[in-house]
Amino acid sequence: MYIFPDSNRRRLSESKAWEWQYDALGYAFNELFARHGRPFDIGQKYDNYFKTQTWYKADPNYPGDGKVLNNVEWDNYTLIKAVRAQMKAMGTTNPEGKPLPRVHDDRILSPLPGFVETYFKPNQRLKVYDGPGTQYRRGADGKAVASTNGRVYAAGWESGWLMLMYEVNTGGVRVGFASAQDFTDKVDLPALSFSRVIVPLLAATQVTEDPVRALSPVASLAAGTPVTWLNRYYHRDMNWDYIEFTHNGTLMRGFVPDGVVTPFYETDIEITK
Repeated sequence: MYIFPDSNRRRLSESKAWEWQYDALGYAFNELFARHGRPFDIGQKYDNYFKTQTWYKADPNYPGDGKVLNNVEWDNYTLIKAVRAQMKAMGTTNPEGKPLPRVHDDRILSPLPGFVETYFKPNQRLKVYDGPGTQYRRGADGKAVASTNGRVYAAGWESGWLMLMYEVNTGGVRVGFASAQDFTDKVDLPALSFSRVIVPLLAATQVTEDPVRALSPVASLAAGTPVTWLNRYYHRDMNWDYIEFTHNGTLMRGFVPDGVVTPFYETDIEITK
């Protein structure tokens, strides 16, 4: 996502700058300004590159004098320019250095209905739990986070927690909740209203946190297991039931394929509080 992820708060060394090719360093010093929303010439290489970065938003009020860098950023800008000048004087593009990183397109091409791409200030790491509270399972062995330097989709609020969908490193997708206390952004989305109906499973099934690519089963449940049905999501050729349950003593939420949960309107139901 960034050539130098911390160049806005930590001074770079000359050796770090020399790890990159000449052309990549041109993007690196423009990255310093792009963080502040600098618009670039439309259709030109910097404009095309930074528009692919999810953290970049052109600021229509960007100051004409471009005086936006803090002291650390200014020192890094000066250093990067100096190293590029050294390369030019030596007649080298530093071919052994690292090239400009390929842009990773982390769009979720078909998010669940109700989820919309939501913009956050960059460099935040939001702790993600299965449900709206720390009593729920936290994926990735208790380390699940949504980075706001990538695309994040949100559906709405439940008990002060925002329901999110985002891509994980394995190429799959995770759905979970982040606490409003963990981010500074104002997110104007509605309150979620889930049904809470206790139903048995009709068949053994795996539960996934990934209703888009179904790459990450998180639990296996036996037929007859009582679960709390929350909602149904219709997604392309696959319909999912969103459920809550306790597994090995841990409160969890996830998605099961349509057909393994008794439709709540076909059974005697117990509404939970």
